[in-house]
Amino acid sequence: MPNDTADLTPTAEREARLRRLATEEFDVLVIGGGATGTGAALDAASRGLSVALVERGDFAVGTSSRSTKLLHGGVRYLEQAVKRLDRGQLHLVREALRERWLLLRNAPHLTRSLRLVTPLYGAWEAPYYVAGLKLYDLLAGRSNLEPSRWVNRTTALQHFPTLKAAALRGAVEYHDGQFDDARMNVALAITAEEQGAVVVNYVEATALIKKRGAISGIVAVDRRPDPSGAPRAGAPAAGFEVRARVVVNAAGPFVDAVRELDDAGLEPMLEVSSGAHVVLPGRLCPPATGLLIPKTEDGRVLFLLPWLGHTLVGTTDHPAAVEASPRPTEDDISYILRHLRLYFDLPLERSDILAAWSGLRPLVRAGDHGHAGSDRAEADLGAHGRRGNDAGTAGISRDHTVVVSEAGLVTVTGGKWTTYRRMAKDAIDAAVRHGGLAPSRPSGTEHLVLAGGEDFEARGGELLVREFGLAPDQAAHLNSAYGSRARQVALLARAGFGERLVAGYPYIEAEALYAASREFALTADDVLGRRIRLSFLNEAAAAQARGRVEELLASAVS
Repeated sequence: MPNDTADLTPTAEREARLRRLATEEFDVLVIGGGATGTGAALDAASRGLSVALVERGDFAVGTSSRSTKLLHGGVRYLEQAVKRLDRGQLHLVREALRERWLLLRNAPHLTRSLRLVTPLYGAWEAPYYVAGLKLYDLLAGRSNLEPSRWVNRTTALQHFPTLKAAALRGAVEYHDGQFDDARMNVALAITAEEQGAVVVNYVEATALIKKRGAISGIVAVDRRPDPSGAPRAGAPAAGFEVRARVVVNAAGPFVDAVRELDDAGLEPMLEVSSGAHVVLPGRLCPPATGLLIPKTEDGRVLFLLPWLGHTLVGTTDHPAAVEASPRPTEDDISYILRHLRLYFDLPLERSDILAAWSGLRPLVRAGDHGHAGSDRAEADLGAHGRRGNDAGTAGISRDHTVVVSEAGLVTVTGGKWTTYRRMAKDAIDAAVRHGGLAPSRPSGTEHLVLAGGEDFEARGGELLVREFGLAPDQAAHLNSAYGSRARQVALLARAGFGERLVAGYPYIEAEALYAASREFALTADDVLGRRIRLSFLNEAAAAQARGRVEELLASAVS
């Protein structure tokens, strides 16, 4: 069912969504607007179910905008599986590799295949890593992107001329997927709405409603901020009820907080890890090749990747506390710079960092986290929550789990970005089963192209240059960010909103207006961080653009 509010102003459109939340009863209500939550809303809507989704902040405001931007099966997880003879981990890698291929197909504008190299300095390393990556190819099967291969020292230095050449013996080359995580998340929300879901950000679930011991909805509060991000002036918004036959908890690192609304005595499901990331100038990394440092001083991995014209460097698996806006510590940043200096002949300093962020990852603890007598969904796979001998959180499986409480709350957590679609499908399978729902058709997300991917032309930027007179960098950006819908943004640019938001970047005023009218953006942070990604690339440049973005948003909602 198409969105029937598309001709309204952004404010009126949002009010219409809120009225539907307050007046309709839904088959499925999803709490959480990250990848898994929007994916679950889309999956349920694709089955013909009536669906609502609420997110207390912006879509992808947390974990789902703060990933390493890779679509991957998990080379490190494969290594753990082989070392431990763990068939569950092998299944996880195989499943993720298939989901990688589906995402590359269903969102061609937001994804690409990326060559990755692992430099090798020890003679014994070559056969070990070559064999491992050939197994990676084998597990991918027909969805493999390119065969992995050994490359000699000369070729490795051609890929990365700044690599330290002393003792370098060569490298292993393989391919994984790369994507724009926050824009993918927004595309999921848009597609879910176009499939008939009611999708609203800045609405918080503050309580669960129960009738005769069974969950029948939530109490929600509208937390809409003003364009600057500040809370609205005036009296606090009153709560309202949203009725649903099944409530799905997809709140990422905050699933335990939602579970406590159901039963305050529950044991936590999660252990949370963080990944610190920094962004450096693009000259440090070739535009089509990334690098994997497979083991650092404490056993973590380090990626150096080209991303949106910049260089992204990130780590994984550092134990962390749950918080709304995590930031890398100076120790995290020093750790990254120290390891870059070990592998590269680069005079890197703290002042070279343009942006930094940290993302939290929900990892499922071992054990059954339902009540006595609760029904663990069949989606649970045998490897979930299994701990190995690695330090910190590195040894916890990346499998996902679905749990249904005695009161009927369906919780889905764990996993990773690449497998969001499978996580969402398993959660809605559980919701259908335990809620006695009657979908009119099976899940359609395996073959459902996301918003902007329809009729996408890889060379569409050239058409935008010819038709609208856009600069080549602007046209290329619009084509990759909006896909087949880039022309709608270009029309706004032609109408007088074609100025750059900040010098040196392709982002234009029209994008702020489009984000407000078609992409649920309410604040400057929504636009700068999760629609055009400038805050994640260059914090100083984003600060320069903020005032103009706030003006554009204010005009869009007035």
